[in-house]
Amino acid sequence: MSFDGVLPGTPVPYFLRNGEGEHAKVFADTFTVLLSADETGGQFGMFTATCPAGDIIPTHAHDDTHETFYVVEGKVRVYVQLPDGEKTSRLLSEGDFGFVPAGAAHAYRVESAARILGVASGGFERFFQMMGTRADGIDTQSPPFIPPFPQMRAAAESHNMRFMPDFDWPGA
Repeated sequence: MSFDGVLPGTPVPYFLRNGEGEHAKVFADTFTVLLSADETGGQFGMFTATCPAGDIIPTHAHDDTHETFYVVEGKVRVYVQLPDGEKTSRLLSEGDFGFVPAGAAHAYRVESAARILGVASGGFERFFQMMGTRADGIDTQSPPFIPPFPQMRAAAESHNMRFMPDFDWPGA
């Protein structure tokens, strides 16, 4: 999936207007890359997720990627396994922030339509593009894009991510 020319691809100053960026649809969500590893010399990437309320995102862990959740609007419940093994969750509302360190099992469920700002270790922002399909803009109306399993597996392997299908969360 090529996004040539949407972002500069090198560390130069640039600006995006509301709704601009590299858009990919994954399930019912639209992920928009605002800043990639290409623009930060590999340091970090920044993206938004525009999501309707829905099912829990499957439990997973990123072996070498830290992830943040800043809720711009809506409500998102983040589930995470703490270092001592305890499983917990927190409901995040507009203006709330959550951090999941690399290696921690986590999942999330959008409880009311939300827009989330995320920052992750450089390169991980491309996971959503690899997992999804290109979208012309923020798309909340078209049917969900369900990636074929080989595409999901390839995206996960490429980004050192593990899905944990047998993991359960209290109250989920």
